[in-house]
Amino acid sequence: MVSVTRFLEERLRLRVNRTKSAVAFVEERQFLGYRLLRDGRLGIAPHSLERVKQRIRAITRRNRGVSLGMMIQELNAFLSGWVTYFRYAACKTHLRRLDEWIRRKLRCVRLKQCKRPKALLNFLHCLGVPKRSAWELAGSGRGWWRKSGCPQAHQAMSKAWFKTLGLVSLSERYAVLQP
Repeated sequence: MVSVTRFLEERLRLRVNRTKSAVAFVEERQFLGYRLLRDGRLGIAPHSLERVKQRIRAITRRNRGVSLGMMIQELNAFLSGWVTYFRYAACKTHLRRLDEWIRRKLRCVRLKQCKRPKALLNFLHCLGVPKRSAWELAGSGRGWWRKSGCPQAHQAMSKAWFKTLGLVSLSERYAVLQP
């Protein structure tokens, strides 16, 4: 670092910000939310993924008192811009996992909105889950997050169901934006 700094300042007459500058492996450094991968392609920096998850958590909090449709509108507005910003990054796997996680968060919100086992039973049964199977989920003592990962919740609130509500898939949007 000392020799690089000396070269930049003395030979090229550039100022070096010592707090932001470092000598490290390419994968460890990040710039504007991106990072360079070993093969030279762009990737999403880990802190950017954490920040987007924090924002999604804030939007999909279960005690916000906002309808599921309103949450989906807010998510679409935020996430479509976020994916557009990272359209040059190699991130298919990250986006697919983020899609799955977002759908589970929304399932959790929707299940909690039912509040009581009878309402949950009716909701699941209306969406095509057999009554006995719906009762198993509605009557279980698990928490909302665990219930949202159950097969009954996946059957009732599938990808197609979320598509009818207007939820934009990150991986599909990313595929459309690819040059």
